Amino acid sequence: MAHDGVKHDYHLVNPSAYPLIGSIAATALALGGVVWMKGLFGLEKGTSWLFFLGLAGVLFTMVGWWRDVVNEANGGDHTPVVSLGLRYGMILFIASEVMFFVAWFWIFFEMALFHEVRAASSIEEVRNAWATWPPQGIETVGPWQLPLVNTLTLLLSGTTVTWAHHALQQGDRKSAKTGLVLTVILGALFTAIQAYEYSHILHHNFFFGGEGAENSGLYGSSFFMATGFHGFHVLIGTIFLLVCLIRLMGNGFTPQKHFGFEAAAWYWHFVDVVWLFLFAFIYVVFGAPPH
Repeated sequence: MAHDGVKHDYHLVNPSAYPLIGSIAATALALGGVVWMKGLFGLEKGTSWLFFLGLAGVLFTMVGWWRDVVNEANGGDHTPVVSLGLRYGMILFIASEVMFFVAWFWIFFEMALFHEVRAASSIEEVRNAWATWPPQGIETVGPWQLPLVNTLTLLLSGTTVTWAHHALQQGDRKSAKTGLVLTVILGALFTAIQAYEYSHILHHNFFFGGEGAENSGLYGSSFFMATGFHGFHVLIGTIFLLVCLIRLMGNGFTPQKHFGFEAAAWYWHFVDVVWLFLFAFIYVVFGAPPH
């Protein structure tokens, strides 16, 4: 705790029950997901109460624990050494997220480039296999319609969050609030557009069926996993920025002390960059129907 007797740069946190509560809740969430999808411990498949109980515990932990971190920052406990540690922690977190998305890109490229190659017996068959992705008969989403709109939406949101961050550094709180409001609106717009796109795909049965139906599930699953997890990250980032906006409107942050906002901006730029790769490869390069 920060008080007059502390003469060092390191922050010793108060004892907290949140690590234990969070661990129990995360375990319940994971087991609840298995029960819901497969059944476990004598519980029938489709039983969802354990999953939602774990989710409630995780959300409770997030709100309470991060509230404590905010209170510690406001109380002066985040010394330069502690702030540096927080920055390193956020950098490592984003690095882990990069590897997370590398896995989804790897899956999609594996399906796109090699789904039939292993069964090929000649170079010509390998070339033909590469030319049949997406599988024959699958109707794909055109990249120059809703995906392009979402790309422009995210790129614009990247400029507004940068504007807000720069304004806060200059002490212009009014412009910082305006930039953050616009960023949150653009993030919500991206989520709404993607939800509409998904409903359109499912309603018209784009990815499942037609010629080559035995491979259509591969395309649909890899598409939804990659873009769906990105959409989830956009939703989390939007909530992150909304919390920053609420703190800013409540006279939180100063030009010198605003790491929470800075971390949110880093995360948002990461989400932007991932989407550019998704748009380029999943929608444009490997999303066009084979000729």
